[in-house]
Amino acid sequence: MRYPLSFRQVELLDEAKLGFEFSVFVSVQLDKQVDGTLAAFEAAIIKFPEVVDCWLMTGNRDYMLRIAVSSLAEFEHFLVGTLTKVQGVSSIESSIPLRRVKSGMARTL
Repeated sequence: MRYPLSFRQVELLDEAKLGFEFSVFVSVQLDKQVDGTLAAFEAAIIKFPEVVDCWLMTGNRDYMLRIAVSSLAEFEHFLVGTLTKVQGVSSIESSIPLRRVKSGMARTL
């Protein structure tokens, strides 16, 4: 059987077992939604190991990030010391998840 998509093997890591027990969802709004600002923000975000997911969004926010750190104190340090200093960031809103209800990477074809 031929599949229309290419498949690759991935390994899922248990972030908690690696010491990254604290996740935070962060929505970011930029001061301008132009190619240069978007590209500069994305180039900066790629360099931060704390950011494990980054999505360009529709709606009233430009990006949704998932930050994985060891503690609330580490998140505060990342937020204040790093994320707020990225050029072009206009506003940031954080949400702390209480528990994961569902997790999955693939669908059955």
